[in-house]
Amino acid sequence: QVQLVESGGGLVQAGGSLRLSCAASGRTLSIYRMGWFRQAPGKEREFVAAITWSDGITYYADSVKGRFTISRDNAKNMMSLQMNSLNPEDTAVFFCAAARAWSFSWGSGYDYWGQGTQVTVSS
Repeated sequence: QVQLVESGGGLVQAGGSLRLSCAASGRTLSIYRMGWFRQAPGKEREFVAAITWSDGITYYADSVKGRFTISRDNAKNMMSLQMNSLNPEDTAVFFCAAARAWSFSWGSGYDYWGQGTQVTVSS
Protein backbone atom coordinates (compact mmCIF):
# COMPACT_ATOMS: atom_id res chain seq x y z
CA GLN A 1 0.00 0.00 0.00
CA VAL A 2 0.98 3.61 -0.61
CA GLN A 3 -0.32 6.48 1.47
CA LEU A 4 -0.57 9.96 -0.03
CA VAL A 5 -1.04 13.24 1.82
CA GLU A 6 -1.52 16.56 0.05
CA SER A 7 -0.70 19.98 1.45
CA GLY A 8 -0.34 23.55 0.29
CA GLY A 9 -3.86 24.44 -0.71
CA GLY A 10 -5.46 27.72 0.24
CA LEU A 11 -7.04 30.95 -0.92
CA VAL A 12 -5.28 33.09 -3.52
CA GLN A 13 -6.25 35.98 -5.73
CA ALA A 14 -6.51 35.64 -9.47
CA GLY A 15 -3.09 35.89 -11.06
CA GLY A 16 -1.41 34.51 -7.97
CA SER A 17 0.52 31.33 -7.33
CA LEU A 18 0.33 28.31 -5.05
CA ARG A 19 2.53 25.27 -4.60
CA LEU A 20 0.94 21.95 -3.72
CA SER A 21 2.88 19.07 -2.26
CA CYS A 22 2.13 15.38 -2.00
CA ALA A 23 4.00 13.19 0.47
CA ALA A 24 4.11 9.49 -0.31
CA SER A 25 4.77 6.77 2.25
CA GLY A 26 4.53 3.02 2.46
CA ARG A 27 5.54 0.88 -0.52
CA THR A 28 6.85 3.81 -2.56
CA LEU A 29 9.17 1.56 -4.57
CA SER A 30 6.05 0.27 -6.30
CA ILE A 31 5.22 3.70 -7.74
CA TYR A 32 5.60 4.03 -11.51
CA ARG A 33 3.99 7.43 -11.98
CA MET A 34 2.14 10.04 -9.98
CA GLY A 35 -0.42 12.60 -10.95
CA TRP A 36 -2.56 15.50 -9.89
CA PHE A 37 -6.29 15.66 -10.43
CA ARG A 38 -8.88 18.23 -9.46
CA GLN A 39 -12.60 18.34 -8.89
CA ALA A 40 -14.55 21.57 -8.99
CA PRO A 41 -17.97 21.88 -7.35
CA GLY A 42 -20.59 20.14 -9.44
CA LYS A 43 -18.07 18.80 -11.91
CA GLU A 44 -16.34 15.51 -12.49
CA ARG A 45 -12.79 14.94 -11.41
CA GLU A 46 -10.33 15.87 -14.14
CA PHE A 47 -6.71 15.11 -14.86
CA VAL A 48 -4.24 17.96 -14.35
CA ALA A 49 -0.68 16.66 -14.69
CA ALA A 50 1.45 13.56 -14.21
CA ILE A 51 5.07 12.55 -13.90
CA THR A 52 6.90 9.25 -14.11
CA TRP A 53 8.64 8.44 -10.87
CA SER A 54 11.97 7.13 -12.18
CA ASP A 55 12.84 9.48 -15.04
CA GLY A 56 10.57 12.47 -14.51
CA ILE A 57 8.69 12.49 -17.81
CA THR A 58 5.79 14.90 -17.51
CA TYR A 59 2.41 15.39 -19.14
CA TYR A 60 -0.14 18.17 -18.69
CA ALA A 61 -3.76 18.84 -19.44
CA ASP A 62 -4.15 21.57 -22.04
CA SER A 63 -5.97 23.76 -19.52
CA VAL A 64 -2.87 24.08 -17.31
CA LYS A 65 -0.03 23.76 -19.80
CA GLY A 66 2.38 26.67 -19.44
CA ARG A 67 0.96 27.66 -16.04
CA PHE A 68 1.49 24.58 -13.87
CA THR A 69 4.69 22.63 -13.34
CA ILE A 70 4.82 19.16 -11.84
CA SER A 71 7.98 17.84 -10.21
CA ARG A 72 9.13 15.09 -7.91
CA ASP A 73 11.85 14.47 -5.36
CA ASN A 74 12.47 10.75 -5.22
CA ALA A 75 14.78 10.97 -2.21
CA LYS A 76 12.05 12.64 -0.16
CA ASN A 77 9.15 10.72 -1.73
CA MET A 78 7.52 14.02 -2.57
CA MET A 79 5.68 15.35 -5.58
CA SER A 80 4.83 18.99 -6.13
CA LEU A 81 2.64 21.11 -8.35
CA GLN A 82 3.66 24.73 -8.86
CA MET A 83 0.63 26.66 -10.02
CA ASN A 84 1.07 30.12 -11.52
CA SER A 85 -1.32 32.57 -13.15
CA LEU A 86 -4.22 31.07 -11.28
CA ASN A 87 -7.74 32.04 -12.26
CA PRO A 88 -11.13 31.39 -10.64
CA GLU A 89 -11.71 28.44 -12.98
CA ASP A 90 -8.85 26.66 -11.18
CA THR A 91 -10.88 26.56 -7.96
CA ALA A 92 -11.20 22.92 -6.98
CA VAL A 93 -10.15 20.22 -4.59
CA PHE A 94 -6.81 18.92 -5.82
CA PHE A 95 -5.90 15.27 -5.35
CA CYS A 96 -2.62 13.49 -5.82
CA ALA A 97 -2.56 9.92 -7.03
CA ALA A 98 -0.05 7.16 -7.63
CA ALA A 99 0.00 4.35 -10.16
CA ARG A 100 1.94 1.12 -10.07
CA ALA A 101 2.02 0.66 -13.83
CA TRP A 102 2.06 2.33 -17.21
CA SER A 103 -1.23 3.15 -18.91
CA PHE A 104 -2.25 4.20 -22.42
CA SER A 105 -3.75 7.26 -20.79
CA TRP A 106 -1.86 9.52 -18.41
CA GLY A 107 -5.10 10.20 -16.62
CA SER A 108 -6.12 6.67 -15.81
CA GLY A 109 -4.91 3.58 -14.00
CA TYR A 110 -4.14 5.15 -10.63
CA ASP A 111 -4.16 2.85 -7.63
CA TYR A 112 -3.79 5.17 -4.67
CA TRP A 113 -5.33 8.53 -3.85
CA GLY A 114 -4.88 11.24 -1.30
CA GLN A 115 -7.67 12.99 0.56
CA GLY A 116 -7.37 16.22 -1.37
CA THR A 117 -6.54 19.84 -0.63
CA GLN A 118 -8.77 22.82 -1.42
CA VAL A 119 -7.59 25.52 -3.78
CA THR A 120 -9.75 28.62 -4.04
CA VAL A 121 -8.97 31.43 -6.46
CA SER A 122 -10.84 34.67 -5.92
CA SER A 123 -11.53 37.14 -8.71
